[in-house]
Amino acid sequence: MSVTSISRDIQTLSESLTHKIIGQQHVVDSLLIALLTDGHVLLEGLPGTAKTRSVRSLAQSLDLELNRIQFTPDLMPSDVVGYESLNDEGMMSFVKGPAFTNILLADEINRAPPKVQSALLEAMEERQITVGGQSHELPEIFLVLATQNPVEQEGTYPLPEAQLDRFLMKIVVDYPKRADELAILKLVKKEQQFVEALMQVEPSVVLDARKAILDVYVSDSIESYIVDLVMATRSPDLYQTSQLSKWIRIGASPRATIALDKAARAYAFLKNKDYVDTDDVRAVAHSVLCHRITLSFDAMSDAIDSKAVVDELINVVEIV
Repeated sequence: MSVTSISRDIQTLSESLTHKIIGQQHVVDSLLIALLTDGHVLLEGLPGTAKTRSVRSLAQSLDLELNRIQFTPDLMPSDVVGYESLNDEGMMSFVKGPAFTNILLADEINRAPPKVQSALLEAMEERQITVGGQSHELPEIFLVLATQNPVEQEGTYPLPEAQLDRFLMKIVVDYPKRADELAILKLVKKEQQFVEALMQVEPSVVLDARKAILDVYVSDSIESYIVDLVMATRSPDLYQTSQLSKWIRIGASPRATIALDKAARAYAFLKNKDYVDTDDVRAVAHSVLCHRITLSFDAMSDAIDSKAVVDELINVVEIV
């Protein structure tokens, strides 16, 4: 399949999702970026902001299998990955859990205890699940889309840095604007009258697009810019004119550099470009870096959030 044909199919997919997820273009772009780079996404937002709808629409548009797990304090690892059981012949056999799917919606992921989060961690990173000493491969297209509520934190288990780092992007889903909410109201009324089928794209297009994205050109200067952005989170003292050293306690790992490169390539591809420029890097910088930066106590006491820190990074790090 030609790159032009692949790009056209991905644009069709994007338009289909935009029609169903009104006023959340950054969410649509981020879901597609994760899908095209074989990554995972953490969606953070209040109830009713179309997080679940976004995930379901993505699965329907590609005719992919979707499983949903409501994470709760009493959830066990076997409820996610599966377990071994005696079959009718008296032999141990593996019963697959809901993680064996194309898209796994991990709803309120921070309500599950650490041992469950750890089981999911292997699936996200290794693309396989180990039970009883045996490894079981996950599907070629495997995407974890996890949600969490930023307000209701009582009785939750905050995701450890190691697991946060496994998410390619963290997306903050805000309330829609007035015009968008009016359009949402009309769309819901329309859907109550008749079900409008989503435009579908073959899953094979995703695999073809992943290969095409590898050919998106990234110049030496852009690669250096990506590295410098991440390095600035680890060596903020080098930027004396900024407040970075005061705000950052722990910077981003090399995994952030790789993620920023992947996301920028995919973003450029979505915009029908065969090269990456600084605008592409900056467009995905917040989603890639915010959850990988640990703020200092000074930053928190001054009400400085990670978005403001990344804004400052973009302001002070120059491209050479």
